[in-house]
Amino acid sequence: MAKLPALSGAELVSLLKKKGFQVVRQKGSHVSLQKGAYRTVVPLHDDLAKGTLLGILKQCGLTREELMARLKK
Repeated sequence: MAKLPALSGAELVSLLKKKGFQVVRQKGSHVSLQKGAYRTVVPLHDDLAKGTLLGILKQCGLTREELMARLKK
């Protein structure tokens, strides 16, 4: 299994936008994104905790491998 990279909230939002997610709303430092039935909230922190990142990936229907492939592009 690939080791998770250290990502900021803004980097993850940018990556999810490229994947087809749209920003639905933002309240403070939390951004809500949606793509079809998938919906998630990303905190705009400097470094996302590994558990938070894994939870967001699960809510988005993405795997670690898909995340790593997107980051290498």
